[in-house]
Amino acid sequence: MAQRSSRKRRKERRRAATAASAPPGAAPNGAEADGAAAPRAATAQDFMERGYARGRAKDAEARAKLKPLGAGERPTAVTVGAIVAAVAALANLVSLALAFDPDEAGKSFSTLLGAGLMILIAVGMWRARYWAVLGLQALLALTIIGASLALLLASSVWAGVLAFLIVACSGTLFWFLVKAMARIQMPQRPGSD
Repeated sequence: MAQRSSRKRRKERRRAATAASAPPGAAPNGAEADGAAAPRAATAQDFMERGYARGRAKDAEARAKLKPLGAGERPTAVTVGAIVAAVAALANLVSLALAFDPDEAGKSFSTLLGAGLMILIAVGMWRARYWAVLGLQALLALTIIGASLALLLASSVWAGVLAFLIVACSGTLFWFLVKAMARIQMPQRPGSD
């Protein structure tokens, strides 16, 4: 509200400065001397303001259509994401127990850390927490980028197909999680009441 009023004041000062710098016989705002007003050319500022107004109207319409989650309700995409995170954590723990990569002894800590993170995300998503969905989306985005690079550098057809499937599955889950996050309410910040 304060920004809007300060913008109005700036516009009024500009108009006053323009009117003061105009020649004495000139009509204000570019109007013709015979009294007929010439149409005002749309400025870039007007164009942006109309665009922002349309965007705010679309946002308000989309928010009005959203139905908040009920008690204990969880979107399907969030449930699928929780299961994917739990399976990833289990796969990390099984690979650690079976010493899948015996060449690197220092990987044990990072594997346990990754498994712990995935368990934390899985539990948070099962409870439909905003931070958990956001965390999984960040991991999915990194996975999509990594698999896309692997697809570019694939040395065999099998590696290319596998990288493509990872990008397709991760991208699909990411898309549906974006839609599900719109229904999950962000926690209130302290003092925002």
